[in-house]
Amino acid sequence: MYFDQTDCDLRCEWGMQGLLALASTSHAVVIVDVLSFSTAVDIAVSNGACVFPYCWKDDSAARFAREKDALLASDRTATGAYSLSPASLRSIPPQTRIVLPSPNGSALALSAKAVPVFTACLRNAPAVAKRAAKCGSRIAVIPAGERWEDHTLRPCLEDLIGAGAVLAELGGTLSPEAELAVSSFARFRRALRDAFSRCGSGKELIQRGFAEDVGLAAEYAVSSAAPVLAGDRFTA
Repeated sequence: MYFDQTDCDLRCEWGMQGLLALASTSHAVVIVDVLSFSTAVDIAVSNGACVFPYCWKDDSAARFAREKDALLASDRTATGAYSLSPASLRSIPPQTRIVLPSPNGSALALSAKAVPVFTACLRNAPAVAKRAAKCGSRIAVIPAGERWEDHTLRPCLEDLIGAGAVLAELGGTLSPEAELAVSSFARFRRALRDAFSRCGSGKELIQRGFAEDVGLAAEYAVSSAAPVLAGDRFTA
């Protein structure tokens, strides 16, 4: 296969097809969905909660949450409820179990088979890189991307930067795709908040009233959590 990047230790490719192309030849997979799944998981896990990824807007999510004795994340606009908004999870109590559906990060996490799966954002990129490296030298970093209105993949700046933040902490040969991600992180490292506020995804969230989420996602190396998928849930 031309797209598996097996000649390099550190690989990077977008979305579901990228995951399917790289996972089987990698020692670990790192899912990067900065705005907002990966950031939400980091904050929840840092507080001692565990997160069950689940399919976006699936009618079975409520039943799944009951089966797992877990809370189901509410709509992002619900006042006072836990949701995909990272800010809503800042005070989540330890031992809380929460089902967190998302259209990108959750779907990718659930599709990676027979390989350790981590999720990373800017907040915990160094910690995740350090933990993933213990799994082996071949690491696939998957920027999740966003979606256009027709549901096709929209590569996005924040996930490219987030992927680069993880890859920059790893040792080994970089694929050209991974090099591009590292270069993007280096370019914006000193101005992450500004970049996130001006990119398409950030502007959308700010216009919807979620500027705090953008600010939380732009914080770099403030978390020591390395969320790993243990069975059906992300834990520390």
